[in-house]
Amino acid sequence: MQFSEDNIKDVLEVKERLTSEIQKHKEEIEFLEKNLTIINSILKQQSFTKASSLKETKTETPKDDYSVPLKRSTDGSLIGNAHITPSQVSIVLDNTLNLKEDMHPFKSFFLERIIGEMKKKDVAELERGALTEDAMINCLVNKDGVLLREIIIKNYRQKERVNEIISTATWSLSKMIENSK
Repeated sequence: MQFSEDNIKDVLEVKERLTSEIQKHKEEIEFLEKNLTIINSILKQQSFTKASSLKETKTETPKDDYSVPLKRSTDGSLIGNAHITPSQVSIVLDNTLNLKEDMHPFKSFFLERIIGEMKKKDVAELERGALTEDAMINCLVNKDGVLLREIIIKNYRQKERVNEIISTATWSLSKMIENSK
């Protein structure tokens, strides 16, 4: 069976797209596995803790404001700064970046999977009566036209969430920079 030149071009385009998608998913899986390994290592190092003390630390929030620079792991270049207060995390992107909200993996991974899962947990706590609606996590994305400039996460409530927000935002923004080249 003979294929026309157009058919071959179409097949090559599909192959390139599939290869690209596979690579993106492999990188995401590697990131998740790396974080899972780190978490498992931390858990193994910790001694047994009573559940009652976990509940106390669960709502622990930082007492002071502080900032954390977000840098790409590949070259150490600055992506932006995360400003953390007891009530919110504000990630201000470097003005030289030209990243859009719809770029992969920002919306699909960071907003929908990471922040979305935190919202689901807050909804469950709300339904149990353990949380009020105004205390639920909330994410705002500020743009200059179509370009991302700031991500504000209000009511994160847990120090562990801050760490997850900063690490996954750094990873997502790094991938967006790579994908834009």
